[in-house]
Amino acid sequence: MANAQSGPAAGLGVGMKSGAEAYLARVNAAGGVNGRKLTLVVKDDGYEPAKTAGATEALIGMDKVFALFGYVGTPTSSAAVPVASKSQVPYLFPFTGAEFLRNPVNKWVFNVRASYFDETEAMVERLTKDVGAKKIAMLMQDDAFGEAVKGGIARALFKRDMKIAAEARIKRNSMEVEGGVEAMKAAAPDAIVFVGTYKQMAAAVKKARDSGVTARFLTVSFIGTENFIAEAGPSGDGVYITQVMPSPQDASLPIVKSYQGDVKPADQGYTSLEGYINAAVLVEALKKVGGDPTRASLVAALEGLSADIGGFKVGFSASSHQGSKAVYLTRVQGGKAVTQTKIQ
Repeated sequence: MANAQSGPAAGLGVGMKSGAEAYLARVNAAGGVNGRKLTLVVKDDGYEPAKTAGATEALIGMDKVFALFGYVGTPTSSAAVPVASKSQVPYLFPFTGAEFLRNPVNKWVFNVRASYFDETEAMVERLTKDVGAKKIAMLMQDDAFGEAVKGGIARALFKRDMKIAAEARIKRNSMEVEGGVEAMKAAAPDAIVFVGTYKQMAAAVKKARDSGVTARFLTVSFIGTENFIAEAGPSGDGVYITQVMPSPQDASLPIVKSYQGDVKPADQGYTSLEGYINAAVLVEALKKVGGDPTRASLVAALEGLSADIGGFKVGFSASSHQGSKAVYLTRVQGGKAVTQTKIQ
């Protein structure tokens, strides 16, 4: 795992790590998989693609890892995937919904979470049907992540004979959001889809509210829900977030119940639950591989995997390396992400 353990996206990397480690600790305590224990080797890329590439090369060349797992981000994945593919090392379950990781299918790349196309389609469907939104604008990170989500929004709007009403950009890892917020205020949209990190969005929402912007704010799951809520404080209330994992509070699902028992309360949230579920999917595939695993046999096992992971269903095939298309809508209310059936 090479991801953001420091910097403005650190909550995402730390969350993925803590969730995955908790599940692997459970498995190792029970004897491991087919008699083998699992070790998670972690490197910090600070959410900077150049560091991701170097860390990935080190994991493969020096640490001799069996697979790459739980990376965070679209630009970082863009840097890592060529390295993984060239070395024929599985690149498993990154924390991004970018389409290039899904289509065309790459033999070595697998995704559990729903795509940004899935999230943005759900977002636009709810905005147009529930509140009749006509002008949907974007305040977006000026990189591959921003473009990935923009592509999904543009695609969903095109289906409805609409287009993006206005667009403003911010630099990756920059907290200079004032210009973007002013552009949104001038455009006066019905809704603003934000694409960036939780610290950026918290700053943008606070600035927008102070500036009198009344448009609804929406964002995709990458934001890191609990990190955003903590950073934004009361200003975060009313922000809609699409999720690709069930609620970490929904103990009616067996996987969530075991997660709640394995992960300390301070670390619980959507991001660490995703790391936990991702590790569970990996373990299910490794069980199918048998006692003498190879990277190729892991790929074959994943392509034949259809599993109910404690109430969260995942399935892959040779023609689809997309495990789930589930999308859930939440709204920040009183410092919590509350599941919604529609936008108000």
